[in-house]
Amino acid sequence: MSPAAPTQAPPISFEDTRVAFASKSDAQLRKVYALFAAMNNGTLVKTGSGLMKTALKWGVPGTKFLIKHSIFEQFCGGETIAECRPVTAELGKYNIGTILDYSVEGKGSDASYDHTRDEILATIDEAHRSKHIPFSVFKVTGVANVAILEKIQAGQLLTAQEEAAHARAVARVEAICARAHQHGVRLFVDAEESWFQHTIDLLAYDMMAKYNREKAIVWNTYQLYRHDRLDALKAAHDAAAEAGYYIGAKLVRGAYMEKEARVAKQRGYQNPINPTKNATDALYDESLRYCVAHIDRISICAGTHNEASSLLLTQLMQQAGLPPQDPRVWFAQLYGMSDNLTYNLANAGYNTAKYLPYGPVAAVMPYLLRRADENTAIAGQSSREFLLIQKEIRRRQGK
Repeated sequence: MSPAAPTQAPPISFEDTRVAFASKSDAQLRKVYALFAAMNNGTLVKTGSGLMKTALKWGVPGTKFLIKHSIFEQFCGGETIAECRPVTAELGKYNIGTILDYSVEGKGSDASYDHTRDEILATIDEAHRSKHIPFSVFKVTGVANVAILEKIQAGQLLTAQEEAAHARAVARVEAICARAHQHGVRLFVDAEESWFQHTIDLLAYDMMAKYNREKAIVWNTYQLYRHDRLDALKAAHDAAAEAGYYIGAKLVRGAYMEKEARVAKQRGYQNPINPTKNATDALYDESLRYCVAHIDRISICAGTHNEASSLLLTQLMQQAGLPPQDPRVWFAQLYGMSDNLTYNLANAGYNTAKYLPYGPVAAVMPYLLRRADENTAIAGQSSREFLLIQKEIRRRQGK
């Protein structure tokens, strides 16, 4: 008997704003429109960012309320896991998963590292209880000392005190990965700066070798704006194939470009970032092809807001005979952005999820200000998000 033909997804148009904004009422859409209109004013964003930080610092009455019901509400799920549950349920109505992202930066003490570990364990427990939370995520620097990670990568000897501190950090990572394995919850290890990323990679691969024997539970993250990351992924695949475990790979473009260039110049080594955006795009798409070609060993999450790469992955899946709901392939975007991707992919049956940051308002301000910067008008052109919202408002008005 010949095998059944693979399930074909309906055609996808990332321009379909009816699907993209189906979850928003007219009133909600107007509120989002006003927020993105404000963010398209570069002067307003720059001035407002400073005012918000100052007002929070000095405890100006009403500041937290205003932030929480504007930019925080757009890009974050709440201040606690419990506050995120209505958002998780709402996304779930549209077959979109939630990735709870505790977006509070560590304070460099064992107490703060232990608190972050416990919070990540709580997100794993929440994912275990909820059918709408397919992944948990953490940063190693949330539970480990950056300077020690950097010394290890540089091949420098640790003091006895540093050795003990690192052992505690590894124990925290181990506890997180063990809980994820216990509950069968996929776990992203986020990528960070290049001068200690190799230390993180080795730790992630150790956890994969231990917990990914049946399927990909622990997933490493590859920032493809680095020209060496596809080679790193290929080497990880070969090692996993030889040792008999599975790879989970979240592919992103990258988050630290200016910082990477600055540090490379300061320290006198070659900038690890691709010379052009086109080179990054090409490497990202080549990495998608590699993962789909090795899908028997690699599970993949395309963490991208790039429409061309997202469409390419759907085409690669169809060419490989993979149905849209294949559990080894996921798409993910940030909450509050690129709904035209997330909702249209989910509507076509693909596995999709939103990164949903949460934490105290003041603590997530750095994250919120980055989102405001990303959505600010560039060279007189309105942001993509703003234009899509305009288009949907006009559609609803019959124009």
